[in-house]
Amino acid sequence: MKADDLILFSQVADLGSFSKVAEVNNLTNSVVSKRIARLEQDVGTQLLYRTTRKLTLTEAGKALNNSAKNVKQAAQEALDSVSGFGESISGRIKMSVPCISGDLVLADAVAEFCTWYPELNIDMSLDNRFVDLVDGGFDLVIRTGYLEDSSLIARHILDSQWLVCASPSYLSRNGRPLQPQDLTGHNCLQYAYQTTGASDWEFKGFSGNYIVKVSGNFSTDNAIALRKAAIGGHGIAYVPRCLVYHDLGNGQLIDIFPDLVGKRLGIYAVYPFTRQPTKKVKMLIEHIRTRYLEIKHYFK
Repeated sequence: MKADDLILFSQVADLGSFSKVAEVNNLTNSVVSKRIARLEQDVGTQLLYRTTRKLTLTEAGKALNNSAKNVKQAAQEALDSVSGFGESISGRIKMSVPCISGDLVLADAVAEFCTWYPELNIDMSLDNRFVDLVDGGFDLVIRTGYLEDSSLIARHILDSQWLVCASPSYLSRNGRPLQPQDLTGHNCLQYAYQTTGASDWEFKGFSGNYIVKVSGNFSTDNAIALRKAAIGGHGIAYVPRCLVYHDLGNGQLIDIFPDLVGKRLGIYAVYPFTRQPTKKVKMLIEHIRTRYLEIKHYFK
């Protein structure tokens, strides 16, 4: 049994005519008839009742058509996934990416993509805000967070785990908190980004996640500034693991509650529902996803 015969049979079932199927596929009626006859021979039973006026599925034909539709859909999805990939890549892509990911992986990944396709121009802005894709004219946005806008389509890339950390010098001066509730007695450096509450730190509990309300004398929407303040011993920070991955490895920062932090945000490639991604955007998304996955251990 050949997959293309199943797809042809599904078309016959949908269109109800050999001649219509022949026209769609640029075949002759006799070729369509012979291939359906071959399929019937392969399965060992009659699939269609043929009259001069119409074609009707037999019980066996109805059963086979359910599976044939899946084959047809899978084949179409496979073609769609690489549609236009052999064509030249040129023009312009306007995109927005979060600051941490931009510094960590996307600046290099996007510049590399431009090197591969010199006729392509990419305008990439680094912004933690949830920009308006349609009004802003963006072709692609990389977002970290919770997606609630139904007018957007998102491709999940990976999840980003957060942690609570501080420098050895801060902990030696102020003591190490033994449980999340102890943070209320410490100077907590606050990351004021997007719409997430900078002072609401989420932790895992036996009956579900809970929030500890913290306070401190330093707040910033810049991740690099927050990291430097933590390394400098000025307080405790609640940040994505990827931001301080190397600092944890070299001992400049210490992960205080390794298994208790409840914040884990998805990283997505997002584009408007009303605008199907072009081949160049599809290719860029795949390239970005590959580069993220190469360093996925930074985010766990």
